[in-house]
Amino acid sequence: MFNWKFIDTAYIYDGTFDGLLTIVFNSYISKIIPNRIVTSEFEIDLFCNYELLETDFEKSKRIYNGIVKNISFHALSTAYNVFLSNIPNKEITIVKYLLLGFEIGNKIDHLLTNDIVLNMEKTKKRVFGEYHRLCGLVRFMKLQNGMFYAKIHPDNNVLELLGHHFISRLPNENFIIHDKNRNIALLYNTKEYLITEASNIKISSLPEEELYYQNLWNCFYHSIGIKERKNSRLRMQFMPKKYWQDLVENVECN
Repeated sequence: MFNWKFIDTAYIYDGTFDGLLTIVFNSYISKIIPNRIVTSEFEIDLFCNYELLETDFEKSKRIYNGIVKNISFHALSTAYNVFLSNIPNKEITIVKYLLLGFEIGNKIDHLLTNDIVLNMEKTKKRVFGEYHRLCGLVRFMKLQNGMFYAKIHPDNNVLELLGHHFISRLPNENFIIHDKNRNIALLYNTKEYLITEASNIKISSLPEEELYYQNLWNCFYHSIGIKERKNSRLRMQFMPKKYWQDLVENVECN
């Protein structure tokens, strides 16, 4: 990268995308790139220098608009999808990617010979792939109060992406999607949605109507299976075993 100074300091931020864009803004102005970017939950290393950077929404907005205007919407989408990933050191990779984008413009969208760009595109594809897979694997249950509930255990933080998908398909239903790996949930009330901490959600019992339809679905699922054509390896390519715990149907019995 051109004319950038790398310093042996770790920046601490609040873990939000706005917070990360604030760091991009500061690095762009100062021409300084830290060696790491961590959240306050990170275990502090006594032999490392740390600097706390507070989120500045004005700076974040300026960088957001600057990415769209001076790089591309594709670059913004890539950065956000990678931000949702579970890869280590994703923050510093995103910062380097966006700063490179400000240098070369929309050429970055096709610069796959660059390791940073290639890793970003691969990670984005993996995040979007999990989101796309879960769009077909999320199973809602109707609760006693009429609200629909679904639990998921995704590798990446695709909760908001899934929320937008189901809001567009179930606009008139109240529902909750619960990411149990991160103890967060998306709540939708037919007008707006909210993502909040959800470590205490417990489903005690289901109405008889829901149990009836679950049993009906299980009977249908197992009745259409052809035992002689069973292919467990192929099934796990489309429906990885790590997702089976969240399915209504008992997959292992088929």
